[in-house]
Amino acid sequence: MPTLYDYFRSSASFRVRIALQLKGVDYTRSHVHLVRDGGEQHAPAYRDVNPSGLVPVWLDDAGAISQSLAIVEYLEETFPEPALLPKSPADRAWVRSLALSVACDIHPLNNLRVLSYLERTLGASEAARKDWYAHWVESGLASVEAMLARRGQQTGFAFGDAPTLADVCIVPQVANARRFACALGHVPRVTALYDQCMALPAFQRAAPEALEAG
Repeated sequence: MPTLYDYFRSSASFRVRIALQLKGVDYTRSHVHLVRDGGEQHAPAYRDVNPSGLVPVWLDDAGAISQSLAIVEYLEETFPEPALLPKSPADRAWVRSLALSVACDIHPLNNLRVLSYLERTLGASEAARKDWYAHWVESGLASVEAMLARRGQQTGFAFGDAPTLADVCIVPQVANARRFACALGHVPRVTALYDQCMALPAFQRAAPEALEAG
């Protein structure tokens, strides 16, 4: 049985769990608590799994794969239905551009190790860290909103009439934005996308609350 090493609140892990739920892939979870006891990701046993000490990691007979988008694209190739990428090269590039806007432009500035560095090394106050987080999330999602508006998508999903890799990345970022009380009034397409996706059982089963409750 394949194993997903993840943390329930990790938005990168949330992306992979969504893809797994949408594709109906059976797997086991190995929970890596990123806070308890100084962070289980620093333990030598986990560093043997992923030298970077990050989650998620997907482990199957082919070996270990890190980086959430690499994992999702691997799942796309090994479990092609339902497809998370469109057929045409131009449409696939569009969906990837949205996904990468979250995974490369927003998320890296606000993950746990960056916030910890701001606190422990740079001495940033809690208020300053919250301002940092909100600034990059709110401005980053504004860019995503503009991309969606320019495309003129009408279904509520980022592309077409079903979730794609773009939705897989946007939804966890919006979940984190809501958790940290970021302003979202300026991104109505983004929040409508979130609401439509979270009405689907696959997204609900992948959500941090479902795992926390379990």
